[in-house]
Amino acid sequence: MSARVVLLVTSPRLPAGLLSAAAWDLLRAHPVLAAGESPAVAAVRAQGVPIAVPAGPPADALLAAADADGTAVWLAAPDGDAALARELGHRLAREPGRAALEVLPGSWDPPGARLLDVVAVIDRLLSPGGDPWKRRQTHRSLAPYLIEECYETFDAIEAGDPDALREELGDLLLQVVLHARLGETADEPWTVDDVAGDLAEKLIRRSPHVFGDAEVTDLDAITGQWERIKRAEKGRTSAFDGIVLGQPALALAAKIHDRAERAGLAAGARPAAAPESPDGPGVAPAAGSAGPGGAVGPPGGEESVGAALYALAVAARRTGYDPEAALRRAALAELSRLRAAETVAAPPAAGPGAAGPTAAGPGVTAPGE
Repeated sequence: MSARVVLLVTSPRLPAGLLSAAAWDLLRAHPVLAAGESPAVAAVRAQGVPIAVPAGPPADALLAAADADGTAVWLAAPDGDAALARELGHRLAREPGRAALEVLPGSWDPPGARLLDVVAVIDRLLSPGGDPWKRRQTHRSLAPYLIEECYETFDAIEAGDPDALREELGDLLLQVVLHARLGETADEPWTVDDVAGDLAEKLIRRSPHVFGDAEVTDLDAITGQWERIKRAEKGRTSAFDGIVLGQPALALAAKIHDRAERAGLAAGARPAAAPESPDGPGVAPAAGSAGPGGAVGPPGGEESVGAALYALAVAARRTGYDPEAALRRAALAELSRLRAAETVAAPPAAGPGAAGPTAAGPGVTAPGE
């Protein structure tokens, strides 16, 4: 039987001595060689396994050890020693029957392991000797870039471009890790592990139908369950608590109406002035068909709704008004009116945890808010 040369490769993202049972059996049974010092070499030596560092060409030393013992093991460097693997492959192809070349993964990356690389790179960039621009940033100075990356990610989704989406999600991840790294320098420091840990705990806590014994019958029950748990965590008593007021005005208006509708307050919403038709001033929009939510809008569906909104924005500009600011003022005024109406309509609290909306009423929002 021919000799064999085993290239033992390990993940540099896992603890150096965390190897499979097969890897340890191989290391303890046969001669082990390596190119030089590394965390993996130190960890294996710490377990009493001798490792030789050849003074000459590694391929020659490996083949000689395999000839003498029958099997020789090469403990690969963190980069995998691909050049050595190619050289051995070429040599053994020219000498058939001399030895078999095997690659054994001693440890491997679990899903998400490359995130550790991102954390390490960002840490290097923000450490002394790193990137001067990034080291000068703060949460506030980075905020515009976070917003920009969100919009670019949305554009990639709208374009249906998976390659662009993959890239933009990476840029968005960069912002998350940058902010987490800056958190390490706060008066009360926190790390990316705190961010990830808090997220994992929240997802588990708010999904007892997956991670616990809760039973749900439909999607409405899932969103209601999520919202009840969130309200208990945050102490919210209003259907409108937690709305991000800094979001674009149109999104803000839609969110306010969504909360009002879920709280049973939308029926009392004040009707806005009828918009002019995109066809021109004085032309009333024609009766339309029901949209995704069942409401009747302009004919032509989403395209006509968009055209009507665009026409309103143009009309506002022509009359000297900023459409974003005008809609924001209207949305905030409506929010104040709805909060007042909610206070009047709210029943007395029945005890701890009963204040505020019920599962099917005020405050029920989509998971993730």
